[in-house]
Amino acid sequence: MDRADAGFFDVLKSIFGAGDSAGQTAALNSQNMPLLMAPNNTDPLAGTGGGDITIVQNSALLSVSGPLGSLADVEVESRKSDQISIYIVREGDNLSSIAKMFGVSVNTIRWANDLTTSTVIKPGQTLIVLPINSIQHTVAKGETLKGIVKKYGGDLNETLAFNEWPAGYEPEVGMIVIVPDGEGEPLVNYGSKTVRGTGGPVYAGYYIRPINGGRISQGLHGLNAKDFATYCGAPIFASARGTVIIARSGGWFSGYGSYAVIAHPNGTQTLYSHMSRIAVTPGWNVVQGQVIGYVGSTGNSTGCHVHLEIRGAAFPNI
Repeated sequence: MDRADAGFFDVLKSIFGAGDSAGQTAALNSQNMPLLMAPNNTDPLAGTGGGDITIVQNSALLSVSGPLGSLADVEVESRKSDQISIYIVREGDNLSSIAKMFGVSVNTIRWANDLTTSTVIKPGQTLIVLPINSIQHTVAKGETLKGIVKKYGGDLNETLAFNEWPAGYEPEVGMIVIVPDGEGEPLVNYGSKTVRGTGGPVYAGYYIRPINGGRISQGLHGLNAKDFATYCGAPIFASARGTVIIARSGGWFSGYGSYAVIAHPNGTQTLYSHMSRIAVTPGWNVVQGQVIGYVGSTGNSTGCHVHLEIRGAAFPNI
């Protein structure tokens, strides 16, 4: 239950190892920084702040295949991974170049970071890159937005928000609609629900329920997720030990509202969203069962619940 000694960027500095005292600016922006080797310690959390964060291209943070695995090429890995990545903007970067690097659309990055079309990114700024697959569809005569979204297994409200359209908007013939998390191939269906990212290893007994009691208000859906309903303000627990890599509040953030992400030693990540309040900070090491936040209904949410995603593993029976 210990927190990183001096905040997230000092944790990053500890990853680099002891060096000169130039501080976090040099650590984040040096153009001569060597890439890090995968950790060899039997305890993946020891000495690194934990988790599977690795420096890519001097200043991009990208999750690897596992705490003891090797680093894959950023473009190949990011296109096939369901892991959330953290990128630190470099001199000369723009949203288009970053989106191309990770194989996502510019709107995917805007959407995840609450950026407007007029927002200018700056060197040193931290961006969250969600591995959202988006489908671009050109509207044909007779098509409706609802029908287009259904065709690709998307969500109507998320599509409206992603394209920055108001509720009830209908695109005209010839316009391009981007369906976030849309699929152009047949989807895996569980009853009437569409589920993606359900593959991966089974880690029996590794994860625990994120709340005490409550009920499952929605089974497997979205990106390998379940919703656990209880009263607003109920504590949310870390499903497994690891390092907090994201903790964001006060925004839409792709519909997650206030949310946190924990990277675990087995190479997986868990995401907890719709919180009313977050109780952790990026860089904190947490143990299983530690309170990381409180149940709410922020973002794209109806009713008090926590939306739990498990990325990189089959969803357990919890």
